[in-house]
Amino acid sequence: MLGISWTEFLVIILVAICVVPAKNWPDVARFFGRVFKWIRQIVWHVTDVSEQIQQRIDLEKPIDDLLESATNEMFGDIQSKSKTIKKKKKIKTKKAS
Repeated sequence: MLGISWTEFLVIILVAICVVPAKNWPDVARFFGRVFKWIRQIVWHVTDVSEQIQQRIDLEKPIDDLLESATNEMFGDIQSKSKTIKKKKKIKTKKAS
């Protein structure tokens, strides 16, 4: 927990109890309650955002695969057509000779 062992944390709590007057304990407890609630909301928000990012990545991955396959097919068609055109040119040049 933030690089503090449980024994160090316990010592800090005991010192705080000794230093803070008893009449202020409810205010200190309220303050720490608000701080923990705020931290918990931040953690939930970060978790929610990270889940949304993961969902978007999962949705985009099939699109990337689709684009890659379509591109490969298109370039494959272009290459096959260019090979047939080259063959036709060779045949024409042989006939002309």
